[in-house]
Amino acid sequence: MQNYDCVIIGAGAAGLMCAATAGQRGRKVVVLDHANKVGKKILMSGGGRCNFTNYEIEPGNYLSANPHFCKSALSRYTQWDFIALVEKHGLAYHEKTLGQLFCDHKAKDLLNILLAECESAGAEIRTHCDILSIERHPDTGLYTLTTGLGVYQCQSLVVATGGLSIPTMGATGFGYDIAKQFGLKVTRRDAALVPFTFKGPWLALAQSLAGVALAARVTCNGQSFAEALLFTHKGISGPAALQISNYWYPGDSISVDWLPQLKIDEQLARWRSAASKAQPVTLLAEHLPKRFITAWLDHFGLAHLKEKPLADWRNEDIGQVADTLHRWPMQPTGTEGYRTAEVTRGGIDTDGVSSKTFEAKNTPGLYFIGEVLDVTGWLGGYNFQWAWASGYCAGEYV
Repeated sequence: MQNYDCVIIGAGAAGLMCAATAGQRGRKVVVLDHANKVGKKILMSGGGRCNFTNYEIEPGNYLSANPHFCKSALSRYTQWDFIALVEKHGLAYHEKTLGQLFCDHKAKDLLNILLAECESAGAEIRTHCDILSIERHPDTGLYTLTTGLGVYQCQSLVVATGGLSIPTMGATGFGYDIAKQFGLKVTRRDAALVPFTFKGPWLALAQSLAGVALAARVTCNGQSFAEALLFTHKGISGPAALQISNYWYPGDSISVDWLPQLKIDEQLARWRSAASKAQPVTLLAEHLPKRFITAWLDHFGLAHLKEKPLADWRNEDIGQVADTLHRWPMQPTGTEGYRTAEVTRGGIDTDGVSSKTFEAKNTPGLYFIGEVLDVTGWLGGYNFQWAWASGYCAGEYV
């Protein structure tokens, strides 16, 4: 029997942050992970440079059945607190776009900071450790974990197992199973921050444009994002598509504005009034790739306009073109799923968890942090900031 004040299941961003924080309080801590190495999601994120936080963090950047749940932790451990931590260790970083902060060199530099913090705090880390069973003793309130590396006992048990995204890196639903074992509810879960897939004519269009990336504004269920959108051989991807996937449910359509900075009906009218004899594809190519324009006109049955000089266009022609360019409806068949999803939308119902301590309201000594909870951030460092904040706040109490 190995006795600890705190056992943390999951050596990802939230788990390591919690371990370092608890250890610095003098708690005897061990982190257990079934994988062969720690921080896999940290290492692969941001193209290997880890988008570790954002200059602009607000509760509105997160989705949850209880939108107020994240407020406490985000205000108590802010992006500025984490930036101060990485600067203390001399990490070189830069802002890419929209406040997103990345390591200058490699994500391993950031992981090494977390490991150094754990080491200095005396927190131990064990990999290749499968959890076989968890029991809570009703008399003492202690937890007993039977694992592939022996039996552990603790006062505080922290579940930081993450969600279902990217199972090839070891993601499982184990954290949800623990929650259910102890009587907590789990909300609907979906792959999020994930590319969309199409079928039929939409798939044919996407495949014909595969590799084309454009700045666009994408809207779904009242939420919009203006970022790059990329056509793929399966559908659409890119930051705009990933962002809006957080708000999309099967059966929903999305609307795309391919020229969010330009009122194309007014521009087309100006070209027509100038009696332009140029072909519309040539004129529109000032703003959009010719390959895209041709495929778009064909898809919407407007191919007859390709050879028609703008001087001869009717108001109806201008209206049709403007409508499809500013409000292009797309009907995704689905998404690429957890295989490529960056996060899981949904999770452990936050109504059963304290927003201050992250302790389960019905089970003393049991804590849940990070992605396993029903808190999902936007693309751009928001989910890592949630991991840091929830891990730190729980670490103050375990």
